[in-house]
Amino acid sequence: MAANTDAIPPQASREATDWLILLQEEPDDQDILRAFAEWCERDPAHMQAWNATRRAADVMATGAPEHADRWQPFVREMRTGGEGSSVSSSRKDNVVRPAFGRRKMWLGGGLAIAASLFAAVIGPGIVTRAVTGWQADYVTDTAEMRTITLADASTVTMAPESAIRVRFEAGERHIDLLGGEAFFEVTPDAERPFTVFADEVGVTVLGTGFDVRRNEAGTDVAVEHGLVRVGFDQITPPVAELLEAGQSASVTWQGAVARGQLPAGQVAAWRQNQLIAQDQPLGTVIDGLRRYYPGRIIITDDALASRPVTGVYNLADPLAALRGIARAQNAVVRQVTPWVLLVSAS
Repeated sequence: MAANTDAIPPQASREATDWLILLQEEPDDQDILRAFAEWCERDPAHMQAWNATRRAADVMATGAPEHADRWQPFVREMRTGGEGSSVSSSRKDNVVRPAFGRRKMWLGGGLAIAASLFAAVIGPGIVTRAVTGWQADYVTDTAEMRTITLADASTVTMAPESAIRVRFEAGERHIDLLGGEAFFEVTPDAERPFTVFADEVGVTVLGTGFDVRRNEAGTDVAVEHGLVRVGFDQITPPVAELLEAGQSASVTWQGAVARGQLPAGQVAAWRQNQLIAQDQPLGTVIDGLRRYYPGRIIITDDALASRPVTGVYNLADPLAALRGIARAQNAVVRQVTPWVLLVSAS
């Protein structure tokens, strides 16, 4: 089994990233190739870092960068010598090249590769959250939790990377969960039902405490106390499920419903910085970590992602939590760049 990323010095990982960019920029430059070979032979950790970085680049290459119009103007500015650059380099034919021994990541033509890599790994998610944020009244960032007191004295505790829109009118109280997850503590008012919408799935209550999570597959609802109705009226047959304390339901966008049980004290455990897994697929558990890590976590294969995970993990330290999950599965975590974690079976 390959060594854990703890065995790879951070400096070696940073240098491996620099070499990846430089070699793609100048693949036929013999001086660069010789210098790269010498770097690989200088320290066994260099070769470990290079192999991990190359594997990460191969995984990321399967997804094309998005929203290039948002980052390409910055690339052009930097390539034409925009002020503020701290690159140590020599110049030839107006192309910035690194001085060996002091390579930087953002280099001339290599900048386009670095920007593409950044856009493929991080950019799309940031842009998606920004678009959601334009529609929202309240948003949270990575690793940020926030509690909002509404006009009726109900409270909403928002998980990281979440967004809500509030629509209170005479006779009704509506919240749109535009993305992410939130826990609702609702002030009773029989004249004004309180409904949370995740797209077309509605969760209606009079007074209760419950959690709603929106994901790619559908909506998850769990009740801490009280009673809620989960409805999806736009599908045939329509969904209508009643949930009480300690019960949960997952509703897919196709209308499939899976009910479950859990201790009421474990509902929205993320409020206590806990991630609790009970025979859940590793991929699902890591999805819960992603909102707490300021970068990208990539699982290299579907078989690994489907392995069941059981345990309690600390969301205040997502990297340590990820490594704990990986150890339980005999998997390996590699930090291949400052913003990418790679999880693999070996």
